[in-house]
Amino acid sequence: MPRSLAGLFIAAAHKSSGKTTVALGLAASLRRAGHVVQPFKKGPDYIDPAWLTKAAGRDCINLDFNTMGRAEIDDAFATHMADADIALIESNKGLFDGLDVAGSDSNAELAKQLRAPVILVLDTTGITRGIAPLINGYVSFDAEVNIVGLILNKVGGPRHEAKLRAAVERYSDLPVLGAIGRDPRYVIVERHLGLTTPGEMSAAGDHIDEIAGRVAASVDIDSLLELANAMPVAARAPAPAASLPPARVRIGYARDAAFGFYYPDDLEAMGAAGAELVAFDTLNDTTLPAVDGLFIGGGFPETQMAALEANQAMRDAIGMAIVNSMPVYAECGGLMYLCRSLSWRGECREMVGVVPGDAVMHDRPQGRGLVRLEATASLPWPGGGGPDGMFPAHEFHYASIDNLPGDSRFAYRVHRGHGIDGRHDGIIIANLLACFSHFRNTAANPWAGRFVAHVAGCKDARP
Repeated sequence: MPRSLAGLFIAAAHKSSGKTTVALGLAASLRRAGHVVQPFKKGPDYIDPAWLTKAAGRDCINLDFNTMGRAEIDDAFATHMADADIALIESNKGLFDGLDVAGSDSNAELAKQLRAPVILVLDTTGITRGIAPLINGYVSFDAEVNIVGLILNKVGGPRHEAKLRAAVERYSDLPVLGAIGRDPRYVIVERHLGLTTPGEMSAAGDHIDEIAGRVAASVDIDSLLELANAMPVAARAPAPAASLPPARVRIGYARDAAFGFYYPDDLEAMGAAGAELVAFDTLNDTTLPAVDGLFIGGGFPETQMAALEANQAMRDAIGMAIVNSMPVYAECGGLMYLCRSLSWRGECREMVGVVPGDAVMHDRPQGRGLVRLEATASLPWPGGGGPDGMFPAHEFHYASIDNLPGDSRFAYRVHRGHGIDGRHDGIIIANLLACFSHFRNTAANPWAGRFVAHVAGCKDARP
């Protein structure tokens, strides 16, 4: 008999309310209590999921209306909840935010689709009685969204908390499930691309433990669990463990403090297509592992540019692999790393040098948001795209690539977004494809299997 799911949708009125800190504190607290917590993140983000993964001890899965159909979202949710006790779904930005003014891609729409109880994390900085109309507005805006409780965040002290609780009790029926005081020690630092990643913090585990202790002491976890158990969705039975096919190819992927933006289900899809994935470190390894292809994802090469430059042996190894026609796919930070140089805050460092251009960081994003791409005849691993030949992706980069030759070849035409030059993305050098856009392996763009097949074809064609 199917068991019912427990789940909570952690949302906020606006971004930077502290919902990620609260969500990872809850995930770690529930995990400590013996629950199997499956984290999810609404949207295409990489950084929040990395923190939630570390807190929950299970890969955080993105649920994204841009790249996934509704049936795909339901399937991903049910699949990853098959052996979990409780779902913890974190929103992006505010509960009702999204591109569509009708809300079809909003956090609220996802909460409705999953029928998940919503916990509203409210930044209480500079507000007391005014919290009441804010709450009532959110509750009445869409009656189908099941807002079940509040967590007051960034509370100024006992007097501030008392005023807030009195206002909520007088004007609202929602329970206050906790009040978390303002304390910079429990904040994850934000910077130009969002939160700092756990891979950049040597004490990330200790920091999560401190946050979990703070949340557990400030929030009524038992009441939260009672509300979570009201999620009226049945879990599917766990699928029997699928045996992976024999590895056709070995693909190395960069995972270190500079590069770490990978969707876990994309990596799983590459394994299911016949790839053995081998991690390597661009900062400390001096040679590449024995592989047939490379995947260099996004990340923060600008924060590690001195160390990347210093590891000339790795830069030379990657450059030689590309010159010798090894199939390579690089995204965003990976593209920047493969350029001649990388400049940021008045400093310029040498990079791999196979892309004949210079990556330059700017003060404002050069490309940000949803992307629609159409393949050109130059795409080295063709296929994918809808009936119109286009597929969705996303980009978020402060860098531009300057000084590219006018005769550069590109794999994609950009119909929405910026890409490399406002009209194209996916520069091609030998057997390298390097984009600013980030791909997601879904029905709209099943890129992982196509890339693995391309790597296998190149391997078979070698003398």
